[in-house]
Amino acid sequence: MVGQVAELGGWIAEGGVVVLSGAGLSTDSGIPDYRGPSGSARRGSPMTYQTFTGDDVARQRYWARSHLGWRNIGDARPNDGHRAVADLQRLGLVDGIITQNVDGLHQAAGAHGVVELHGNLARIVCLHCGELTGRTEMAARLDAANPAFAGVATAINPDGDAELDDAALDGFEVVDCLGCGGLLKPDVVYFGETVPVDRVERSFALVGSARTLLVLGSSLTVMSGRRFVLRAAKLGIRVAIVNRGVTRGEPYAGIVVDAPLGIVLPHLAREATSGSAEKIRI
Repeated sequence: MVGQVAELGGWIAEGGVVVLSGAGLSTDSGIPDYRGPSGSARRGSPMTYQTFTGDDVARQRYWARSHLGWRNIGDARPNDGHRAVADLQRLGLVDGIITQNVDGLHQAAGAHGVVELHGNLARIVCLHCGELTGRTEMAARLDAANPAFAGVATAINPDGDAELDDAALDGFEVVDCLGCGGLLKPDVVYFGETVPVDRVERSFALVGSARTLLVLGSSLTVMSGRRFVLRAAKLGIRVAIVNRGVTRGEPYAGIVVDAPLGIVLPHLAREATSGSAEKIRI
């Protein structure tokens, strides 16, 4: 393990790193992952775009649950792993960041130019006029429309959807766009939607120009993220993975570190800053 971390430090020191991050990077911020040590397969069925737009009851259920979940996601703060990635970017060693997460914690830690593959829960989009508003404003409107709502989340998913007893949904009012009256949804990619082409193209361009693709906290179970590992392998670009547990990218990786990201990443950032090799304790 120590040897793998040291080798990874050497790769990072050469620069040209592109980061691909997943839910495992945010667990130390109190957001559970899907399949790693802090979580399991997603609780409940994810909302699909078709159901959200076509079923009023399902949309009410979603907004009540998401309203509760946002209190957890919205209060989350960057952890040492996010800060380490931002530090490596400031040092000029990380050229790009692609994230599958919707929590905005990379940017909150100081990173810039982040490609948010699946969007960001902090934004709300009108499906009719396309207007974007902040989640804080949406939360205030939902609070005002539902002064008696006292639902309690029994579990939170990484996508901000909370588990909630259906009995607590009675009378929950959904609000629509103030400008045109259209349906509002978080500006995230639901099942049944595709990632916008410009985000995918930008991500492929970053991977294609990288010296190393560094995967952080992703099991790479879904093709949305794994395709970038496959592209890197096809182009002969080095792949390194830091994750708790197995990933589907391991056959393509030259380095695999199964260890806490909150320990490994700060160590690598300190080593890059000092230019010296220090022992890591895992």
